[in-house]
Amino acid sequence: MLDTSLEWYRVILKRSAGTLLPQASLPEGFSFVMFQAGDEESWAEIETSVLEFNSKEVALDYFIKNHLLYMSEVKLRTLFIQSDKGEKIATFTAWWKYTGIRRHPFVQWVAVKPQYQGLGLGKALIAQGVRHMINLEGDQIMYVPTSTWAYKAIKLYKWAGFELELNEDEPGGYKNQTVQALELLRDHT
Repeated sequence: MLDTSLEWYRVILKRSAGTLLPQASLPEGFSFVMFQAGDEESWAEIETSVLEFNSKEVALDYFIKNHLLYMSEVKLRTLFIQSDKGEKIATFTAWWKYTGIRRHPFVQWVAVKPQYQGLGLGKALIAQGVRHMINLEGDQIMYVPTSTWAYKAIKLYKWAGFELELNEDEPGGYKNQTVQALELLRDHT
């Protein structure tokens, strides 16, 4: 869940090619499943539950306009954790952005419903997501745009081999405010 009490800065993390792959398994009763037509409702529900969007309708509209137009890519790049009851409770979207003329993999959306946080699902999701991105794009530089509000997620990304990006001004078109966020992050990560 986002901590909106903090000052907001855009934070960029970067994983270099050849970084060791993170290892984490799903707890019993959960499985990974790939996006299928109709799962946009579950995606919107998950992302809204962690306060990324003000409402499920806004999240759904965003997903339709920015991802669903590319259905074949969404099916390849969006994965969920599903409970043994069939509820989708976490999601990871492995998208891409351009940094200059080079296309790089970007971890676009990662979320675990609040009632399922603290069970090790985030680690398993990020570990699986990074492996999935490498299978899709090869072992190359990948980025995560996030914010100071997601400092708990930043800890997980660092665990997975991502490092704070302090030098690139706008990787993938995201204004990088990581340097400005450092002091705040030291207190929370």
